[in-house]
Amino acid sequence: MATSGVKCENDIVRPVVDFPPSLWGDQFYSYSIDNEVAEAYAKEIEILKEQTRVTLISSSNYNVTEKLKFIDLLERLGVAYHFEREIEDQLQHIYITRHHAQHSHDDLQTVSLQFRLLRQHGFKISSDIFNNFVDSNSKFKDTSDIKGLLSLYEASYARTHGDDVLDNALTFTMTRLQCVNQNFKSNSTLEKLVAHALEQPLHTGMPRIETRFFISVYEQENDMNRNDMLLCFAKLDYNFLQMLHKQELSEVSRLVIHFCHHFCKFYTYSINTNTQTARDFSFHFKTQVFLQM
Repeated sequence: MATSGVKCENDIVRPVVDFPPSLWGDQFYSYSIDNEVAEAYAKEIEILKEQTRVTLISSSNYNVTEKLKFIDLLERLGVAYHFEREIEDQLQHIYITRHHAQHSHDDLQTVSLQFRLLRQHGFKISSDIFNNFVDSNSKFKDTSDIKGLLSLYEASYARTHGDDVLDNALTFTMTRLQCVNQNFKSNSTLEKLVAHALEQPLHTGMPRIETRFFISVYEQENDMNRNDMLLCFAKLDYNFLQMLHKQELSEVSRLVIHFCHHFCKFYTYSINTNTQTARDFSFHFKTQVFLQM
């Protein structure tokens, strides 16, 4: 008879892993949303949202440059998702009338901004729009327009295969902006935007992180260049969404304690960036938890 104490050669020895505790601790476990504060935020957001909608619709009377800048501002402040239909209508009109627009085709900032926004929203716009800014050797002409260079730099990330002019634009603008960034002497908002763009291009950044950065920079703009109503709207919307995420994390944290010892993958948060899809976060995570059981 075989001795019961003999170890079977086929036994599998599994290593014991000592997982470190969560960096978050239990700070979200006991979080509870203040319904009165949330309700007050929601009411104020609705008022500012309608005011912004009126401004956006009436921007049809503005020139192309002002329309584009206003749409870009809404996107950077993280509130554009409230006005998806209105923005699409505005961009559709800009796209259709782009050959007859009453703006200078030598304005690098406007042309670059128009190209980027139209490309981002799925419009088929050719990179030939930049032909006025290149010489006979297909090299970009030097310019001291920092805002134009920054806008072209951001537009270059919307390039597709075959957009050689935008490949050149990326190299050209990156070199020029790096030089400009080293020689800035004032702590201006433009300086901060340039430095941040070189470190983290807008096209590859996480929307809410980019929104948080831009809000902090935009509020430092002088009164003439700052839209205080939009700034207030953006802050309220950001804080309201933050409360929703904390509430979701509280719900998920309680679920995690019973089923696993590690938190969900970081990308789960990155794919849901506004209040309209906020509840997808907790649903997506709960699905992951049950699949891992």
